[in-house]
Formats: sequence, C-alpha cells, structure tokens
Amino acid sequence: MKIMIISDTHGKHENFIELMEQTDRPDMVIHCGDVEGGEYVISECAGCPVEMVAGNNDFFSMLPREREFYIGDYKVWLTHGHSYHVSMENTTIKREAVAKEVDIVIYGHTHRPVIEKEKEIIAINPGSLSYPRQEGRRPSYVMMELDQNGKAHFTLHFLHQESVNAGKVIRDK
Repeated sequence: MKIMIISDTHGKHENFIELMEQTDRPDMVIHCGDVEGGEYVISECAGCPVEMVAGNNDFFSMLPREREFYIGDYKVWLTHGHSYHVSMENTTIKREAVAKEVDIVIYGHTHRPVIEKEKEIIAINPGSLSYPRQEGRRPSYVMMELDQNGKAHFTLHFLHQESVNAGKVIRDK
C-alpha cells in the first residue's frame, strides 16, 4: 500500500496536479491542512481515498480539525498541528500522540519536512507542496509504504527531485 502525504497547499493546486501526473497513483492521499478551498480539486485529482483536515487558514472549511484512523495495523492521528505549537518544536504534539495511544502522528503547519521514528511514536510532517520553508525551499511530500509484512516505511520526496531517505530531515531514535 502506498500513501502520499502532503500539506499546506494553500489553494495553489498546480504542484499537486503535476505531482499526480508524474507519479504512480497512490492508494491513499493524506492532506494535513491549509487546503484553502482546494478540497474538491485534491479529491478529484487524487483518484483514490483522501483523508484531509482543516488547517489554521481553512477559515470556512467543513473539514474536521483532527482525525484518527487506521492504515494497516497503525493507528494514525492526523492534525494540522498549529494547536500543538509545532512551529516552535514538535515535543508537545508527540507527547499528545503518545497519550492518545496512536502509532503515527501526521501534521503540517511548519512548511518544513520531518520524519522521526522514535520508540513510542512516529512523527511525520511532509513540509509544503506549495510554499516550502526548509533550506533549499523545495516543494516536498512524504510517501508511506506498507511492505508485505505490514511494516511502514517513509521516504521524503521533493517535486522535480529524487527522494531522500537519510540525512538531517530523517532521524531514527
């Protein structure tokens, strides 16, 4: 199973449409919020099930603020993250995820990608597909793949670039 994780498109759909034209169709798309009216475009273009939450800029959205669901055997908590002070650090959101007894927390808001695998929690932030803020400012997304044994693997990708699965952004703890 292949899951594409995106965030912070802010109504700018061109990069998502281009990404969907360039890649194999995923089995699911997860959007971490700040869709800004692009719910329909993203859902239609994805051509697969889509999980989406509202972000701090989705003022009139009917999307939920948070969702919990399963991907394989993993319990996932999806939130934009702004209510958990992720712009400063992600300790609070990871602590909350552990308290919620989820396996994976997926969030956005910072426009900077993070993949952290710790003993108690996996924290994923795909960065922004439209307005990246990390060094190099490349539009980013994360692919989650479940192998034949159901184990999750995460790879950071950049639009127009090869994937990255080692380095500063990804940390195994």
